[in-house]
Amino acid sequence: MARDLEGLLVVALEQAVAAPLCTARLADAGARVIKVERPGGDFARSYDRLVHGESAYFVWANRGKESICLDLRQADDLALLRRMAVRADVFVQNLAPGAADRLGLGAEALRAVNPGLIHLSISGYGDEGPYRDQKAYDMLIQGESGLLSINGTPEGAARVGISVCDIAAGETAFAAVLQSLLARGMRGQGRAIEVSLFHTMADWMNVPYLQAVYGGAAPERVGLRHPSIAPYAAFDCADGRQVLLAVQSDREWVALATGVLGRAELADDPRFATNVARVAHRDEVEALIAPVLAALDREGAMTLLGAAGIACGRVSGMGDLEAHPQARRITVDSPTGPVAMMGRGVWFHDDGMGQGAVPALDQHGAALRAEFGQGG
Repeated sequence: MARDLEGLLVVALEQAVAAPLCTARLADAGARVIKVERPGGDFARSYDRLVHGESAYFVWANRGKESICLDLRQADDLALLRRMAVRADVFVQNLAPGAADRLGLGAEALRAVNPGLIHLSISGYGDEGPYRDQKAYDMLIQGESGLLSINGTPEGAARVGISVCDIAAGETAFAAVLQSLLARGMRGQGRAIEVSLFHTMADWMNVPYLQAVYGGAAPERVGLRHPSIAPYAAFDCADGRQVLLAVQSDREWVALATGVLGRAELADDPRFATNVARVAHRDEVEALIAPVLAALDREGAMTLLGAAGIACGRVSGMGDLEAHPQARRITVDSPTGPVAMMGRGVWFHDDGMGQGAVPALDQHGAALRAEFGQGG
């Protein structure tokens, strides 16, 4: 069956994670995505060699694309890329701010010859402002956006263990491109889009920001706890594993007190009867729960909590995720063999999402040079 974006051409001068993730989503939806790589390739190809010789990052964020290697210092290669852009529906670039303009690949230059073009630029801090030219890797943005101030334990900050700023920016860019495609369909015009890692993460930080600005106190780092809800934490079990539980209403506290702790009198105890009180007496609340769960193995604790209607989950490792009965998996081809990975968070019941192969460096170079050659 035809994919939703089939017939659309996306040309992506991209590297690392954010822009490739955006275009991988477009490729999943059926768009033709031409990935333009520098001599030597996208440096994400060499982040690691753990997926039977391929990089985990690259495999995840580059399926379904065609690869061509261009040296934009060479006039012929730059002219070839411009010819691609003139025919494109979407052009994506995440060069350093100003670099695309200097190459004649900025939004103004390309849209002058292709008014329907959706031109997307992804950067660290955006195209304006005093930090415009500052390098912006994921953990640096975690720090600059304030994320590290609320993530970790009371003893110190901790990096979020995935490239959350890159991923957030890539997904934000994907949504912006889809919105722009809809707008073009109604009004017939393309547009320029800017997405930055910093502004994306600053938006995601709005709840702690508003709490700090209007409430007078920023959330503290509380590890595997919730700064505003109690009990909402991880508890040790007898087999050395941990479970998470969350009580988000006073009704659920009654269920925990009676069904898990076996102490109905705690339901109306003024220290615990409301969430505000429970947060104020967090240590006492957790001290009531900990010995009950510590006497059970993890699955026994899950059974007890589930039977009482308490929201709970496991603190899973990668082995747990690999064997997780709820996981949805896909298999994609790569230059060194098939790769099984976790599927997308969205699933279309009409099979409207693809899972194309991960390209080798310049795998499609000869064919693309012929297709977009002089006069192509």
